[in-house]
Amino acid sequence: MTRGFRTIRDVVTAFAMLALIWLIAAKLNDQPETVHSGAFHAADGDSLAIGGERMRLKGIDAPELVQSCERNGRPWSCGREARDALQRLVAGADTQCGGTERDQYQRLLVICRSGTLDINGEMVRTGMAVSYGDYRRQEDEARARRSGLWAGTFERPRDFRDDERLHSGGIVRMIGQAVGWE
Repeated sequence: MTRGFRTIRDVVTAFAMLALIWLIAAKLNDQPETVHSGAFHAADGDSLAIGGERMRLKGIDAPELVQSCERNGRPWSCGREARDALQRLVAGADTQCGGTERDQYQRLLVICRSGTLDINGEMVRTGMAVSYGDYRRQEDEARARRSGLWAGTFERPRDFRDDERLHSGGIVRMIGQAVGWE
């Protein structure tokens, strides 16, 4: 065998082994989808519970339950309205929510459907949630129609949560831990 042929053979063998390792790793990470159906309880505009399972709607972010927004120069309880809108959407007997991943709080990340309706997308399309990466087109529709949150002014849910943490002593606690007070 020539030296060049052995080099090519070794490279091909190495690539084949890497491909095999990648396929095995992909199969080991391939978790079956967990699907729930039944009487869901909306905790807020992007969180559900059924039995002992807590779920978060994937790809969207809804106002926090205590969050207030502005419409026509007046405050409105956008967080509560988002929760109520989600509760109406998941009330159908044919509603199913499924997913394979969990977030840092161990909630199952789900996409919910009622018949052919994508509930996650509907929350964004009606302006009761914003896109968190997956529903940009629906957010653009809601914004153009000035639906829900887009009918006035609001703080993005992520910013609201960050502000709440900051004002509830989060920064003071963090500094205290850094300097050894706590």
